[in-house]
Amino acid sequence: MMTQPDRGDQPSRDDEAGPDPRFAVLPAGRPGKVVAVHLSYLSRAQQRGRRPAAPSYFLKPSSSLAAGGGTVERPAGTELLAFEGEIALVIAKPARRVPADRAWGYVAHITAANDLGLYDLRANDKGSNVRSKGGDGFTPLGPALIDAADLDERALRVRTWVNGQLAQEGTTDGLLFPLSQIVADLSQHFTLETGDLILTGTPAGSSVVAPGDVVEVEVDVVAGAATGASTGRLVTTVLQGEHPFDPALGSGPAVDDTQREEAWGSRAAAGLPQRSGADDAHGVLPDDLPDNLRDKLERTPVAALSGQLRKRGLNNVTIDGVTSNHSDRKLVGLARTLRFVPNREDLFASHGGGYNAQKRIFDAVAPGEVIVIEARGETGSGTLGDILAIRAHARGAAGIVTDGGVRDHDAVTAVGLPVYSRGAHPAVLGRKHVPWEVDVTIACGGTTVQPGDVIVGDADGVLVLPRALAEEVVDAALAQEREDAWIAEQVAAGHPVDGLFPMNAEWRARYTAHNEQG
Repeated sequence: MMTQPDRGDQPSRDDEAGPDPRFAVLPAGRPGKVVAVHLSYLSRAQQRGRRPAAPSYFLKPSSSLAAGGGTVERPAGTELLAFEGEIALVIAKPARRVPADRAWGYVAHITAANDLGLYDLRANDKGSNVRSKGGDGFTPLGPALIDAADLDERALRVRTWVNGQLAQEGTTDGLLFPLSQIVADLSQHFTLETGDLILTGTPAGSSVVAPGDVVEVEVDVVAGAATGASTGRLVTTVLQGEHPFDPALGSGPAVDDTQREEAWGSRAAAGLPQRSGADDAHGVLPDDLPDNLRDKLERTPVAALSGQLRKRGLNNVTIDGVTSNHSDRKLVGLARTLRFVPNREDLFASHGGGYNAQKRIFDAVAPGEVIVIEARGETGSGTLGDILAIRAHARGAAGIVTDGGVRDHDAVTAVGLPVYSRGAHPAVLGRKHVPWEVDVTIACGGTTVQPGDVIVGDADGVLVLPRALAEEVVDAALAQEREDAWIAEQVAAGHPVDGLFPMNAEWRARYTAHNEQG
């Protein structure tokens, strides 16, 4: 809500002279429609765990617009006001049933927008977003327009800063649906009129802001004849509102952990414990390891676990070619996965900067989890450095496994976190890799790793243990370890290995009797 008097305390705009300052940035003044896209960037779809097959939309009231930014209120009694930096399209002329290949010609300008939303009000409002995104001042816009005529619609970038720190960055090359498709699709349902606005969705990184926070959004052109053209920064300061909602009039604020997770962007960012068995787009996210199971895994050699998995027909369970920077440390945790694809300059431009997949997973890793990175065995580049290792360590991660290189190798080792890699390399990520997606099934060191798999490492190497088999396998491995220790005692006492290793019936009977006595 904007810091303006209540509508009941101020005259109608019809009674005032001069243009309404809320729409000053728009050549046509107050738009007839403000249409917003629900989910349009691949990075956001991955963060949400769902990928729509077609664009979907909602409407925002034009009274939510605030030209040039300014201030916005977080209403009293609420906690989840979230920002979304977006590219806004200003329609040039009436568009009805226009084909996609001509749709860009109906766009007059682009500008920056902030599609603010109050997740506290989504319980009975999700989908329409009328109340959650319709508040006064919930659509800052501007500060300047860029002529769309000579722009390449695939070469636009939106960035968002919160208190001076970059929180979002995405280019239109990373859209699920091209801007022209969005214009054409809307035009087949209703007439887009001169001056109408289309908010085209937000990339990953949207999160919650609080009173005192300053949000800045900028749209610029990253390629083509207009390279460098910019809207300037759209600056909005969050204030604490004084007026609560009256539940007697309608649905009031209602917050649960699901809303907190979606508003903040992840359970970790919201300060929530990792959900057990939570579904995402790819199946099951990591479950907590019970303390007793973790303790048993920490006492069990990787070689023993490998032997038990082999007995169960699982041979391709080792992450090969990696060594630890702390060979004296045991690694046990549940996998969180990160996938790199081979570097391609245009894809690195769209996915490599800003709050990319690599940064998101290091910010989201939970205590006891292991970040496992697919780098295709490529040793000609680093896949992490000391800053990210420090971040993972600060969040309580159990360790990191990558089948690529590590930058700042000595500094990473000094952090104290077990890191398995193919060795040191000084080059930055962009030399060989593009950070692509998180919490998906990956290939690391020649084996398949899924989110939630148990990762166990020691001086022998790293093993991937399916979570469903963990209890059974570790108990069998510990039993085998006890048996092997007894056999070693017999060999040390002078007995030959023939018939003892493996045990024949006679030695098996002796071992059984030993256990019964002990």
